[in-house]
Amino acid sequence: MKKQMLHTIVWKEDKLFVAKFLELELASQGKTKNEALKNLKEALDLYLEDENVNSLELPSIEEVTTKTVSLN
Repeated sequence: MKKQMLHTIVWKEDKLFVAKFLELELASQGKTKNEALKNLKEALDLYLEDENVNSLELPSIEEVTTKTVSLN
């Protein structure tokens, strides 16, 4: 099985943390960052349950940069 690394982003919305994969349209939430990431991993396991991981085509993201943009 080839090793695939997935990038995540985590942010706080109101009282919950949201965790999302950049390569997949898959997200989850939790009361803490760690809980949100744990829940995201569980969601990934369910998402991949019936998939052949070796043939799964994901975008290749080599570098991630964040920037805050002001809306004026």
